[in-house]
Amino acid sequence: MKKLILIGRVAAGKTTLSQALLGEDIKYYKTQSIHYGETIIDTPGEYTELRQTSGALALYAYEADIVGLVLSANEPYSIYSPCITSMVNREVIGIITGIDKPDARPDLVENWLRLAGCKKIFRVSSYTGEGIDEILDYLKDDE
Repeated sequence: MKKLILIGRVAAGKTTLSQALLGEDIKYYKTQSIHYGETIIDTPGEYTELRQTSGALALYAYEADIVGLVLSANEPYSIYSPCITSMVNREVIGIITGIDKPDARPDLVENWLRLAGCKKIFRVSSYTGEGIDEILDYLKDDE
């Protein structure tokens, strides 16, 4: 399986998504540091939000096969600059979390991820399981 790094702001759903992808019970905990797993690198949202720590994300992106930019379906704005995917020499996918939320706007969020440069975008709910299998299939090695 290809290694995926999840990048996004605080409360974007990265850790919950990571648990769903790994088939674990979903339980909330605040990611305090980079969690380097066998197939998933889960990053704290502060690393994305703070300029002082954002450089670490670029370095950890080189440890992954695929970079996942994560935005919740009810985000009020995008934290990603246009064409930001050109900053890494890895494939970058967009992941919209929380599509089951009552105030979800996945079409708007997808537009933001496309503007950031994501060509492939997944819509998921870690709680209902919708979209999880599609990401897992995408991460399978082609061997």
